[in-house]
Amino acid sequence: MSVATAGTGRIVAGRYELSTLIGQGGMGQVWTAYDRRLDRRVAVKLLRPDKVAGQEADELRRRFVRECRVTAQVDHPGLVTVHDAGSEGEELFLVMQYVDGADLADHLAEHEPYPWQWVAAVAAQLCAVLSAVHAVPIVHRDLKPRNVMVKQDGTVTVLDLGVAHVMDTDTTRLTHTGSPIGSPAYMAPEQAMGGAVGPYTDLYALGVLMHELLSGNVPFTGTTALGVLHRHLYEPPLPVRRVRPEVPEAMEALVLRLLAKDPQHRPDSAQETYEALLPLLPARGMPTGAPLDPTRPFLRPHAPWPDRARTPAPQPQATPAAENVEKPDVAGAVDEVKRLLGEGRITQAVDILGSILPAAASEHGEHSPVVRTLRKQYAATLMDDGQYRRALPELRRLADERAAEAGQADTQSLRFRYEAAQCLEQLGEPAAALAEYRALLPYYENRYVGGDPATALELRRRIGHLLLALGDRGAAHDILARLLADVQALHGPGHPLVAEVRRTLQWLGQVRG
Repeated sequence: MSVATAGTGRIVAGRYELSTLIGQGGMGQVWTAYDRRLDRRVAVKLLRPDKVAGQEADELRRRFVRECRVTAQVDHPGLVTVHDAGSEGEELFLVMQYVDGADLADHLAEHEPYPWQWVAAVAAQLCAVLSAVHAVPIVHRDLKPRNVMVKQDGTVTVLDLGVAHVMDTDTTRLTHTGSPIGSPAYMAPEQAMGGAVGPYTDLYALGVLMHELLSGNVPFTGTTALGVLHRHLYEPPLPVRRVRPEVPEAMEALVLRLLAKDPQHRPDSAQETYEALLPLLPARGMPTGAPLDPTRPFLRPHAPWPDRARTPAPQPQATPAAENVEKPDVAGAVDEVKRLLGEGRITQAVDILGSILPAAASEHGEHSPVVRTLRKQYAATLMDDGQYRRALPELRRLADERAAEAGQADTQSLRFRYEAAQCLEQLGEPAAALAEYRALLPYYENRYVGGDPATALELRRRIGHLLLALGDRGAAHDILARLLADVQALHGPGHPLVAEVRRTLQWLGQVRG
């Protein structure tokens, strides 16, 4: 297929007629469009053609495809729905639900001062979305009023997961320009410092957003991005009741908790934040009648689903033993998994591996080489699919079994433990991940038991970033300064890790000074 031009605009994928440019950023453009096949309006995001060139082309393509896959994983009415995705030549496209309403920045401008009851309603809806997003796990990284729409019925929709990558090592680092991903005005201290991010990072942005809705301004401003980030790191926010005395004390206290510099002092989760907002939400009744009233979903909620918890789920019926029962084709399933992985169909591969494992264990034995190999592939594929919560117990089990057979210093056992620690980091458990990385480091540094210097350096980098996420900047500085000296001595000043660590230390120097 090719991008064509019609009387009313370009045609993408032979079906999406572009109409009006409504947004433009570093990753591309967003257009309103008309879906000719299903006769509906949609939004189409295009990767800007001038960005798909040179050395950055492959990385931009990877990030865009990852955005499509990750966004499509989350099924929640408060998150924009993905309809389609693909590529045409050097252009990439993502087709999304068109949201009819006003973004939160415009909504605030039209209703300033923003009723505090509306703030509670908006924040509660955002907590519901963040709970679903964090369960994947994804960190949005760029939650701000321009990325939140208030629809005609008062419901809130979160847009643009363009920088909301599945949490991995690539995206815990500063960008190639030395700037953190995200918007400085809404950026958490650990994100500004290039430390490990997690759900607590989005909760900080939610606190900034609530502060802005209540007071009319973000808590920290400045003439430069660095100046704004410095204030995020050092200055306490102004309590909103000094500007709006009518705001309940409980709401002011919640905003201050969300804006805590140390992630450990913020609420534990979006769910906990929602629970704190519950007493502030309006009781059922009549909406105000104001356009796009965010309290409407709480005043007149949708009819609830039947209480399905009371109905026991149907239990699978036992299959009677019989000689003519066909045995599962384990070898055929393995071949199918290889084919699917080669085509990038990771989710389907995960499903097949998960379903074939019990049959393989029954046929070959739980501890057979065949089953062990399948379980390794299953854990690796779960990680590739971003299903870290499911991968974690598989990796721990593999690590324990291998250590029991070959000892704690066994290379495979250590690799499984390392990947399990990565899962903990992705799941927003920095303290647990840090403890595991620290426990692993001596093995990888010990050349007498087959140490791995490259992995040891990466472990030290991760430890430094997790210390930043946990607010221990002094320890992070010491770890990273020693790491910088060692990398330079081993690989020279031109090594990519040298530039990255030096940038992080420069940020640390700015905030320490």
